[in-house]
This record gives sequence, structure tokens and C-alpha cells, in this order.
Amino acid sequence: MIASLRGIVEKSLNGIVLDIGGVGYGLAVTSEDFGKLADGKEAKLYVHEHIREQGYDLFGFTLPDTKKLFEQLLGVKNVGPRVAMAVLDIGSAAQVRGAIASGDVKLLQGAKGVGKRAAEQIVVELRDKVGLVAGASAEDLVYRPGINTQDEAVEALVALGYSPQDATVALQKIDPALSTEERIKLALKG
Repeated sequence: MIASLRGIVEKSLNGIVLDIGGVGYGLAVTSEDFGKLADGKEAKLYVHEHIREQGYDLFGFTLPDTKKLFEQLLGVKNVGPRVAMAVLDIGSAAQVRGAIASGDVKLLQGAKGVGKRAAEQIVVELRDKVGLVAGASAEDLVYRPGINTQDEAVEALVALGYSPQDATVALQKIDPALSTEERIKLALKG
């Protein structure tokens, strides 16, 4: 079993190739990880091997936490590796965890190939499993911060064409005590 690989990154249209001593390993990566990785630089990726009768695929992640979330998604009925990667492409691992923990079916439906039924299935099966902070007991139910789907300013920016992630980032440095209208104006200026 391949747990991780370290090598020189070569970006391609279908993911990345990790050159390790002259052997190139093709890995599918999330959009977030693709953006983090620099062409020609060394990187370490945590690997999930997906072996099936028709092929052998490698999925790479810069953080072990993202790999764990990917594997949790694979445990959901009717979710394969391509759908799991599409779900991870809607935001950071923390944002996806937040969406699942808060039951944000609409955000999950934004992933390519995920319909309402699949999004609901992900929430039902993973809601109590994805949000716990390491070291927290099941009774604590301390969730990691994600996209605040109850925030009217986020909803307004999304309605104006922002992605949920971009709306959240735009509002992060703005005082939450301001009125929703003021926060939206400042986010649009920023």
C-alpha cells in the first residue's frame, strides 16, 4: 500500500505527475491542492489508492486531514472517488466539513455530479463523523468552522455571483457587528 509519496511536481491537465527517482506517478488532486503545488518543486502527498478491475488510480492530498475526509466520503453509499473529489472541490476540507455538519445540502449540490439525493445522503451518513475536532469527545460535538450558511451577508454575496468560499473570505476581515448591508458594501469594495 502506498501511504505517501515525495517527489518533484509536474502539473498536467488531468492532475499532477510526481517524479520520484525517474518514475512518474499520476495523481488526481483537489483544485485547492493543485493551486498550492508548484511546478518543478518538491512536494509530499498523502495517497489514497483506488484499485478496481478496470484500473488503478492514485489520489493525492497535501494534508492527511483532507485524505481522511475523502475516505469518509467514499464510505457513503453511491459515492465513488470522482464524486468525492468533486465534493472536495467546492471548498477547503474545513468548509466541506462545515457544510456537512450544518446540513448545507445546497452547497454540496454545487459539486459536479452531486444531486439533491446524493447530497442528503452525504449529510445523513457523515454529519456526526466529520466535524469533531481531534481530541474532542463525542459528547462535546465541537465543530470546526466552515461556511456560515446562516449569514445573510454570505447569502447575498452568493446571490451576486460569488462562490460560497469567496464570499466567506471576502467577509472574514469585516467586523461582524456591522449591519448586513454595511458588511456587503465593504466586501464588494474590498
